[in-house]
Amino acid sequence: MPEAPRHVPLCIPNLDAAELEAVADVLKSGWLAHGPMNHEFEAKFAAFLELPHAVCMNSCTSALFLSLVAQGIKGEVIVPSFTFVASANAIVTAGATPVFADVEYETGNLDPAAVEAAITPRTEALMAVHYAGHVADMRRIGEIAARHKLLLIEDSAEAIGAAQDGVRTGGWGTGCFSFFPTKNLTTGEGGMLTTRDAALAAKVRALVGHGIESTTLAREKKERPWLRAATFAGYNFRLSNVLAALGAKQMDKLAGMNAARRAHAKRYDAALDREWFDLPVERPGCTHVYQMYVVKTRGLDRTKFLAKLKQTGIGASVHFDPPVHTQPYYAEAKHPRGGLSVTERLSASCVTLSMYPQMTEADVQYVAEQANRAAPECRE
Repeated sequence: MPEAPRHVPLCIPNLDAAELEAVADVLKSGWLAHGPMNHEFEAKFAAFLELPHAVCMNSCTSALFLSLVAQGIKGEVIVPSFTFVASANAIVTAGATPVFADVEYETGNLDPAAVEAAITPRTEALMAVHYAGHVADMRRIGEIAARHKLLLIEDSAEAIGAAQDGVRTGGWGTGCFSFFPTKNLTTGEGGMLTTRDAALAAKVRALVGHGIESTTLAREKKERPWLRAATFAGYNFRLSNVLAALGAKQMDKLAGMNAARRAHAKRYDAALDREWFDLPVERPGCTHVYQMYVVKTRGLDRTKFLAKLKQTGIGASVHFDPPVHTQPYYAEAKHPRGGLSVTERLSASCVTLSMYPQMTEADVQYVAEQANRAAPECRE
């Protein structure tokens, strides 16, 4: 009887007794809305990035949206099309215009030359999206932003802990992070905005909670805690105390989880057949945290290849196809863009393999062996 295939999912959140206990403590406390654990989570996150301000909220999309709204951006924002649609959606819903620029083949990140070419007199901001755990070239992109006096926003949803020249993502501009279950750190749903600007942090904190500059927790200590006055027309983007408790505990494990991802990536690098796959790179001076391990297939029928992996119990997927500029809303709106040939090449060839900290060496070896075996059977 043939051996049953091993089951290796695409990803699994790394949760254990510490998170369960923290959530139970919050539930027992009765303080379920924004509360003490939010402050602990924010403090740990800011310390990890060596930044003065971190503001937690319900999603990275909200952080991206508020990074634009709070800083009055209404003109053009340069952004890659090779990203999740939330990056562009945040620009549109904030009342600005996305301008799609091409990316580098090796990293999937914004090509600084394409950024420079996309700048017009209407450009107000650059939104760098750090793809799959590798930091964009923030030295060059930051220099371009400074030279043209443009706001710099980092969509760091996939790159918590990634760095260039020792500066972690979120430390170059206004940082926006995601805590979705597929990310390096999870709260289920959640996000964080980071900044060096105290005034921006205070404004964002107010916008997250209906435009009121004090939180419920802070007002508890006042003589008249019921007094609430909106300084801005804000939103309800708050993260609950329950989910913040998850985040605070995940922060204690983040360095170890990222180290495990990096170790798995090295094993993949050694085991995968480069005849069929272009593998991820880690540029000199950069630290890759492998939120995803993405290969580019060479001469394969990708749909057939993914089906073969599924048959062997492997949870592989594609990130990102279709690219944003071809999706119905953006294609019909005809948003400005330059040549996007690399974006389209990547979208047509990329495959995301299983990646999560709890993988074993045997899991990684099994995925690599099955990928190597399936590839010759899936030639175009």
